[in-house]
Amino acid sequence: MSIYAIGDLQGCLAPLEALINRLPIDWHRDRLWFVGDLVNRGPQSLETLRFVKQLGPRALTVLGNHDLHLLCVAEGYARNYVGDTLDAILRAPDCGELLDWLRHRPMMHVEQGVALVHAGLLPQWDVSRALALAGEVESALRSPDYRNFLKSMYGNRPFQWSESLTGMDRLRLITNALTRLRICTPDGAMEFTHKGEPGDIPAGYMPWFEVPGRRSAGESIVFGHWSALGLHLESDVLALDTGCLWGGKLTAVRLEDRALFQVPCETRSHHGGGAARH
Repeated sequence: MSIYAIGDLQGCLAPLEALINRLPIDWHRDRLWFVGDLVNRGPQSLETLRFVKQLGPRALTVLGNHDLHLLCVAEGYARNYVGDTLDAILRAPDCGELLDWLRHRPMMHVEQGVALVHAGLLPQWDVSRALALAGEVESALRSPDYRNFLKSMYGNRPFQWSESLTGMDRLRLITNALTRLRICTPDGAMEFTHKGEPGDIPAGYMPWFEVPGRRSAGESIVFGHWSALGLHLESDVLALDTGCLWGGKLTAVRLEDRALFQVPCETRSHHGGGAARH
C-alpha cells in the first residue's frame, strides 16, 4: 500500500483532479492523505469538500484552520472575511451533512511511523503526546455540546503550553498549535502574525521544526499551512503547502520513497482578511 500526502487545497478542485490523474495510484490499495484546509479562498470550496468526502476510506484528512473557520461561520461564531469562499457550502442542500462529516475529522493522525498534522507540534510534545492532546480537541468537536467549543475557539491566548492548563484555555492552545503554528521561541511561545518566509522571522523566533531539542525530532511529520515556506523536505519533516491558492503548485509526496508529484495552479489575487488568523 502506498500513501500519497497532498498539500493544502483551499477550494482548488481542478488542480487536485489534475494531480490525482498524475498519480500512479491503485484505488484498491493506496490512499490519499490531506494536510487540511480543504476549503476557503479558492473557487470551488463546496465541490472540493464534496470530492474529498466522497473518496470515503480511500482518503484521510486532518483539520486545518480554514476548516475550523467554516464550522465557526456556520454556527454564527465567526463572520465571513474578505476573500472567503464559504457561502456556497452554507447554502448547499447537503450543508449539514458536509459539516457533520468535517467536524468528525481528526486533528492529527499517525500511521506507519508518520504523523499528519495541519501546522505543527510544539517543541515540548513528542508525537504520542501531541496525538493524545489532539484527541482532547476531537472529543470536544464530536461531543453533543460542540458549539461551546466553537464559540470559544478563537483567540491567541494562551500562547505557551503548560501541563496545568485546563478547560477552554487548554483546548484553544492545542487547537492553535496543531492548526496555526509556524514559528515559536525555543521554549515554545507561539507567534501567529508572521506568515512570510523563514528569512523574515522576528527576532527570538524560529520555525517550530528547527527548535533545538524539540521532542518530536526524528519522528516523521507531514504538514502544510505555511505557503511562504513552500516545499520543505528533511529526514523527519515534510512541508507540503506549495501555494496552490496563490498560483504556485499543488504537491503530493509518496511517503514510502519520497517520490514527488506536482501540478501548476492558476494565479489568484491575494485577498487580505482574517480567516487565516485562526
